[in-house]
Amino acid sequence: MDLTLACNDYKNMTMVNKVIPAGEFKPKCLALLDEVAQTGETRVVTKRGKPVAQLSPVEGQEPPSLRGSILYEGDLISPVDEAWNEDR
Repeated sequence: MDLTLACNDYKNMTMVNKVIPAGEFKPKCLALLDEVAQTGETRVVTKRGKPVAQLSPVEGQEPPSLRGSILYEGDLISPVDEAWNEDR
């Protein structure tokens, strides 16, 4: 993946973003989403050389816990003490 760097100066703070053309972004979208989530780096998507979108990681967002989502109902595989009625 050939990404160029774009520098933006915001009040004495320089941010370096990797840039990817929209044509390259489309087939690599899922891989780029994984990369941004893993590295925390922002990507800028360009169309005809002009920035049109920014892909940034979500800060402070954790997946919900599964704790308490399972209900224990006892032994589900042992035979029950009821006779089978085949007429039903």
